[in-house]
Amino acid sequence: MSILGTRVVRIEDPRFLTGEGTYIANLPMPGALHLTFVRSSMAHARLLSIDASEALSMPGIRAVWTAADIDVAPAGPANGMMNKAMLFPYLAIDTVRYVGDLVAIVVSEDKTSGVDAAETVIVDYEPLPAVLDMDDSFSNRVLLHPDAETNVVLTFAARSNDDIFADCEVVVGLVIENQRVAPAPMEVRSCVSTWDGTRLTQWACSQGAHGARDGLAEVFGLEKSQVRVITPDVGGGFGAKSGVYPEEILVGWATRKLGVPVRWTESRTENMLAMGHGRAQRQRTRMGGTRDGCITAYRLDLLQDAGAYARAGAVLPYMTRMMAGGVYDIANVQFESNSVVTNTTPTVAYRGAGRPEATAAIERTLDEFARVCGIDPAEVRRRNFIAPSAFPLTTSMGAKYDSGEYAAALELALKAAGYDQLLVEQKKRRDSKDPVQIGIGIASYVETTNPLGSGDYGSVEIKADGGAIVRTGSSSHGQGHHTAWAMIVSQTTGIPMDKIEFRFGDTDDVDRGGGTGGSRSLQVGGSAAKLAAESVIEKARQRAADLLEAAVEDVVIDTVRGAFHVKGSPMPARTWAELMIEIDAPLEAEVDYVPEGATFPFGTHVCVVEVDVETGSVVVARHIACDDAGTIINPLLVDGQVHGGIAQGVAQALLEVIAYDPDGNPITSNLADYGFISAAELPSFERVPMETPTPRNPLGAKGIGEAGTIGSTPAVHNAVVNAVSHLGVTHIDMPCTSFNVWTAIQAVR
Repeated sequence: MSILGTRVVRIEDPRFLTGEGTYIANLPMPGALHLTFVRSSMAHARLLSIDASEALSMPGIRAVWTAADIDVAPAGPANGMMNKAMLFPYLAIDTVRYVGDLVAIVVSEDKTSGVDAAETVIVDYEPLPAVLDMDDSFSNRVLLHPDAETNVVLTFAARSNDDIFADCEVVVGLVIENQRVAPAPMEVRSCVSTWDGTRLTQWACSQGAHGARDGLAEVFGLEKSQVRVITPDVGGGFGAKSGVYPEEILVGWATRKLGVPVRWTESRTENMLAMGHGRAQRQRTRMGGTRDGCITAYRLDLLQDAGAYARAGAVLPYMTRMMAGGVYDIANVQFESNSVVTNTTPTVAYRGAGRPEATAAIERTLDEFARVCGIDPAEVRRRNFIAPSAFPLTTSMGAKYDSGEYAAALELALKAAGYDQLLVEQKKRRDSKDPVQIGIGIASYVETTNPLGSGDYGSVEIKADGGAIVRTGSSSHGQGHHTAWAMIVSQTTGIPMDKIEFRFGDTDDVDRGGGTGGSRSLQVGGSAAKLAAESVIEKARQRAADLLEAAVEDVVIDTVRGAFHVKGSPMPARTWAELMIEIDAPLEAEVDYVPEGATFPFGTHVCVVEVDVETGSVVVARHIACDDAGTIINPLLVDGQVHGGIAQGVAQALLEVIAYDPDGNPITSNLADYGFISAAELPSFERVPMETPTPRNPLGAKGIGEAGTIGSTPAVHNAVVNAVSHLGVTHIDMPCTSFNVWTAIQAVR
């Protein structure tokens, strides 16, 4: 009986639930010194002077460093396509560019004294004009990086600016604010570094040990073999813990300078100020077609807020561009983007990283198109879906879709929601002028996972007792990797799951790997583990053939017993443990697996909200999600990923926004001010199963980590607008807070 596709309870949970997780902030490191960062209190200013005399006189303070003390050259842009003149100094040299920018470092014997001393460091600033709005930045009136001579980091230009709307009977357009949000993982950033004179070891709160190792080696001019990175348990990442941050570089620099262990753990306010933010796009859309609902033209123009420096967020419009056309067969699609710098926290990848933004744009615009055409939005979707017979296909944006049943996902979601009955209830409330109206929102999406089609490492080593060690280049920070990998290897080898050890996140133990991001882990890391298990079986068959005195081709494995025997003769047999005892030699196999390309999960979400038209209050009554991620290994893990993704998507639609005052001071710098969602604001989600395997990897699996976020935000957004559309409201900017909804209603009244 196959365990794949069954709801296997997570192996890793008991350790976490009993407080046995290993997190960097709690990692014992005797004799370690602590770093505390002095951060800019101004959004844009020249640094005139830094007075650390009082801090240096305080007990337990070893040093205070400024940019003049740091012999590490400023970092270039995160991507080679970006404006190369926009440098990122690890400590501000002469100008600060956002509140939270690094100004100085306090080295202390304990964390408390370091925090106290940092508050006494006096920084003299000369204020400069702050640029917070993307359109203002695009005008280049105030340059954040004068050497660059522009605020534009990166442009993806339209291939053609022909008028694709000339023959359209209906044309609609929207300006959509895909607002800036904070990833806010449960565990804040933290790291510890040691230096033995020739080798740097860093415990990193990261989504990929190998990416962190390579980044540290590059900055310090070391060979990769001279850097060891260990990622123990990591409490959430959501894309924002990829690569290495300046603080982590400086911890490594400090331990090399001082020759003793050095550590740093940020506060929650620091996390909200300086850990990379997500989204932050201003989208201008146009959609045109025939009055009977056939979409023939779509254009998306956007500004991407990169924040103060050219980090990963600036390149994310590439992903938005790739997925711009969504699930629809649209003859003409155009896209243009400009990433610009502002005096705000740099943006990075955040759950979906450019793909949720594409779905938010087209799905919100499609609902407006349906409204103007006077056609039900579900019907407009039906009329424009790419047909299953079209796959595989390459879109006009260059995306190579693998497989899809878009209409089927819509129908499953609508049926589960009871769509027709919901429409009846909606009409009843509208006719009676009930103060609590219901809104029904639909979002159909397709995304790309493992978008660059990269591979990963996997190995299986048989232990002396017949168990196995599985190593992966992927990185687990809540996804349930141990359970999924153990299921795959157990199914292939017959070794019980409780005898399978899972290892990742130590570059001395696992030499190479791609880390976790872009929903790539299972489809590439899991496939590598499966192929490594099959390879180790082939080696074991040779060993078993010698013991059974049979030809290798006649030896088979019984995965129920975890034993090898001659075909047609179940006995005699040799278990894995017996193979290891009788032939005392290592038995292992490793695989570097590269898939045939990216995969494209898809689905439809339906959200039902209740909106009090007198107060603007919004309650999510139901949320139905049909997310097709190809072959499902463990539905329980999928449920967890979808539920977490929906929670974050609902939060963006209704609550979350990083806000600044006119001077660039953040006014949402802790969880008391920021609209962080809780269980109180969320219903029990309804997940509708659907599986369309991909031919691009041996598991048939696509990604599921980002799907819930991608489908939920526009479904909720559409539902809120739909709830008050009969009053004349045609659009509401996210987040759809009570105030924003109430204001939109008052504007039309």
